[in-house]
Amino acid sequence: MEIVKVRVGDSVFETNKSLLLRDCEYFRALYRSGMVECHQEEIHVKNLHARGFLIMLAVAGGERPALSDDEILEAIECAAFFQSEPLAKHLQDLLSSDNCLLMYQASATYGLWRLHEMSAQFIRNIYSDLQEELSGLPQEMIEYVDSQVPSVFVAVGSHSSCAAEEVPMAATRTVCYLDEDEKDWKVLTALPMEASTSLAGVTVLDNKLYIVGGVHGFDKRAVDASFCYDVVTDTWGLLPGPRQPRYNLTLIGLEDCLYAIGGESERRTISSVEKYNVVTKEWSFVSHLPRPVAGVACAKSMSRIFVCLWKPMETNEIYEYIPKKDTWVLVTKLLKHQSYVHYMVAHRDNLYVIRNTPKDDFLRCLMDCYNITTGQWTSMPGHYGNSKGALFTSVVRGDSVFTLNRTMTLEYTIDGNTWKPRNQMQGFPRNGSVWTFLLRIPNERKNVELCLK
Repeated sequence: MEIVKVRVGDSVFETNKSLLLRDCEYFRALYRSGMVECHQEEIHVKNLHARGFLIMLAVAGGERPALSDDEILEAIECAAFFQSEPLAKHLQDLLSSDNCLLMYQASATYGLWRLHEMSAQFIRNIYSDLQEELSGLPQEMIEYVDSQVPSVFVAVGSHSSCAAEEVPMAATRTVCYLDEDEKDWKVLTALPMEASTSLAGVTVLDNKLYIVGGVHGFDKRAVDASFCYDVVTDTWGLLPGPRQPRYNLTLIGLEDCLYAIGGESERRTISSVEKYNVVTKEWSFVSHLPRPVAGVACAKSMSRIFVCLWKPMETNEIYEYIPKKDTWVLVTKLLKHQSYVHYMVAHRDNLYVIRNTPKDDFLRCLMDCYNITTGQWTSMPGHYGNSKGALFTSVVRGDSVFTLNRTMTLEYTIDGNTWKPRNQMQGFPRNGSVWTFLLRIPNERKNVELCLK
């Protein structure tokens, strides 16, 4: 391991040369150039803050530090100067309602354009909460935020694929979005005739909707194909199915890959996990889960994948999948008497696990919060009503959580250790399980056709 010295301001850092070459385009270009600086005992970088460089080294070493406003400014400056993609991605993960305006302005100043775009999208999603602060921005920056497409709450019911004689029922096979101005649901698109959302894996990656697996009919014949919906072009594409046909799986997307986690195959619960690369359009097996599981609770926080596995009678274990090492790592355990985690949703670096009460009263749920940065558990105060599974449809946008059932769509505000009801809208008129997610729908794609009542 070759060690190099880098002087930033008045501070000197000794670090692994290969780490700098891997993560920083600046150092790759420097050492390719053959300039005299790369042969010196010490590389001197002027007009940068040492703390920003220290943060960059920490991220390169696998840490994910929380940052103050001053540290964010220096990290953005450093990420832009050294062209450090890992640091830029970490800053994207840290976006919140508390720092989005700061990141938006600083990323424009230093030319960190992907962070600038993501900050603008984040601000657009919580526009009403920031209107007073936005008024202090330059007009062109306000106009750029206004040009962004906000994320909307989208839902689709559980449907098997349609045979020709089932066409009259096809009117219910629709993907719908919530019109928050009219507080009602409208049709976005219809499912392909061959697609099934019954016991399927459903997720969104890069603003495209993916449906993988699922079953045909009551005999639970696994669906071989997968489907992708492009909301911008309003088109469905056909994708290959996983190598191991599966249903009752969990599907989640991260960095150009879909992960089909566990599920059932040929009426047995499985532990296998497959990855689909959306660029190469190929499926491949990755490390198995520690044990077989179907319909596992799963969430993505800070660009990290977490699942919650259950061990009778009282142990819920949260594992993280680490793509670079292709391994599942036990993160923490939640010990609650006769409690089973049914759903998990993430907000910032918090995982909210939604579980039944010890008496198995599924209409009254308890929630616990695990912070992945501090490693601390917090019990959420009180009970949360869960009429017909509303909390099992939780989706986070900004500091809001959207949930729904047939009678009501409820928006909560995350405030400290509580979820406070904020807004109530029309319920989603579908029987059975419902899949929920966020999509950015272009204005010209929105129509006024209402869903079936």
